[in-house]
Amino acid sequence: MTIASDLKCDCEILEKIIMQILFDPGMIKNLLNSPTKKRLIENFCSLSILQVLDYFLPLITLPYLVRILGPEKFGLIAFAQSLIVYFLVLTNYGFNLSATREISINREKEEKVSEIFSSVMIIKFLFGVLSFVILILMLFFIPKFGSNWLIYIFSFGIILGNILFPVWFFQGMEKMKYITIVNIVAKTFFTICIFIFIKEMNDYLYVPLINSLGYLVAGGVSLIIVFKNFKLKFILPTIKTIKYQLKEGWHIFISTAAVTLYTTSNTFILGIFTNNTIVGYYSAGEKIVKAAQKLLVPISQTVYPYISKLASESKERALGFIRKLTKIVGIGSFIVSFFIFIFASPIVNIILGEQYQQSVIVLKILAFLPFIITLSNVFGTQTMINFNLKKDLSRILISAGILNIILSLSLTPFYKHIGISISCLITEIFVTLSLLFYLNRKGIKVFNNFFKV
Repeated sequence: MTIASDLKCDCEILEKIIMQILFDPGMIKNLLNSPTKKRLIENFCSLSILQVLDYFLPLITLPYLVRILGPEKFGLIAFAQSLIVYFLVLTNYGFNLSATREISINREKEEKVSEIFSSVMIIKFLFGVLSFVILILMLFFIPKFGSNWLIYIFSFGIILGNILFPVWFFQGMEKMKYITIVNIVAKTFFTICIFIFIKEMNDYLYVPLINSLGYLVAGGVSLIIVFKNFKLKFILPTIKTIKYQLKEGWHIFISTAAVTLYTTSNTFILGIFTNNTIVGYYSAGEKIVKAAQKLLVPISQTVYPYISKLASESKERALGFIRKLTKIVGIGSFIVSFFIFIFASPIVNIILGEQYQQSVIVLKILAFLPFIITLSNVFGTQTMINFNLKKDLSRILISAGILNIILSLSLTPFYKHIGISISCLITEIFVTLSLLFYLNRKGIKVFNNFFKV
């Protein structure tokens, strides 16, 4: 086989998988002959099952919760979760990408994998302790948080469960089926408990408690799987190893923190300037959009470790694969976004109910985020990180975070949930276009031959 034909074969793997699953299931058998292709199919299917669950379970619980709790209590829970996300960013650091890449590259070296796993888990645990101390100080000294202190304590269990659940390890080993199995159990547990224990508005405290228990159970089970199935040993890492992991994850951490400034911070800022009811309107609409975004996440999570390994061998082959990926996810996400925009009003009426008519405008403004964010994921996560452009990615995302804070602080006091929605949309467009222009300037042309059949 020539180099040219080999390049074409590798770049078309993902497109073939998806197109043949959709239009020619009988051809799947031929694809399974290659271990790489088989692994991609297994991982894609595992994550697709999980994302389908992530999509449909909220569609079951969200309509129930928003009606039982009402906009005010639903908004309070959303505001508490927006604070917890800051701690998630800190404890995740940048390991969901940097450690995934490290595990992926060294997956055949058992001792090295144990070293990476041990050092990352220790760092995450220490960040978890720091997060809890910060939370306690906030509850003691800031009345807005102290008046509802129990909801924040219950919500903190999400952080503990997240620390225990090494998603980055399973992704790096390309064993996504374990993520799927554990999450299905945890999310099903959460869903059942919602209907059992949440019967009236005063039961709102049980929502973060049940959610945290789901995360903790998932985290504990995942650790058992890691040590039983992968035979890892816990190694006390050296200071040098810890410093290395911190250095590798630093720019991704900064990027993630910057992203938080224009995503989760919107709910947080809205809660500071308005009230829980307004937060409820915005959060309810935003949750529908995020549920739609999750439909496209399996592709991103499946191909990231594959592109990481491909880029370490050949940047040209990795770029060819990315171009095919852009075409597939770009078209798919645009269709999803267009559907949300056209049917925003009936979607809100069916899922949220009459109390949430203010969420219709939020949904219309945010409708094209699945399309915009999917493209920015390809340009940023899949391309710039794997092409060692992490510093430049960080700069763009930090600029976006600053832009969003300025827009949010300017628009929210006057236009409330509409203002914060506009701020979010403008910022996401800025991110995607900035990433695309930067890649073009570097000679990395993702859209080459995009319309070529």
